[in-house]
Amino acid sequence: MIPVSLIPRVALSVRQPWAWAIIFAGKDIENRSWQAVNHGLKKRGRIAIHAAEGMTQDEYEDAAAFMADLGVRCPPPAELDRGGIIGQVFVADVVTKSESPWFMGPRGLVLKDAEPCDFVRAKGALGYFNWHEHAGPPVTPARWMLPKLPEHPRLDLPDPQGALL
Repeated sequence: MIPVSLIPRVALSVRQPWAWAIIFAGKDIENRSWQAVNHGLKKRGRIAIHAAEGMTQDEYEDAAAFMADLGVRCPPPAELDRGGIIGQVFVADVVTKSESPWFMGPRGLVLKDAEPCDFVRAKGALGYFNWHEHAGPPVTPARWMLPKLPEHPRLDLPDPQGALL
């Protein structure tokens, strides 16, 4: 794990579970719109990966299904850190096409050498931004993110009217 002091101060916020996939599952392309790349995402070099606070159930399920098709098992949603820095990566290039199964276009940041760090709470922003440690409370998982409790089988109780014959 990288010490906090060595994490780059410039970060890119990515929604979960895509941020997790960059750091832990070999996601080597971060897809961005033309406008996003045109407005300041041309930077090359080491950046921090910020896991955004927001994540909807549909976003999670679509991403987890996509990853499953690649043979990647996405962690349960409640186990994904959100609202802070989770690692760093090297941005090598910006491309309009790629053989990577992670590429969806129209532009992609080519990522290399991802490394995790201990989670650091930080507020995110659009595009590249300078992050600062934030002392706020951890992000609480939404109800849909929590594991489902097993259902208990119904007990077959004797019929109270037939018990005293």
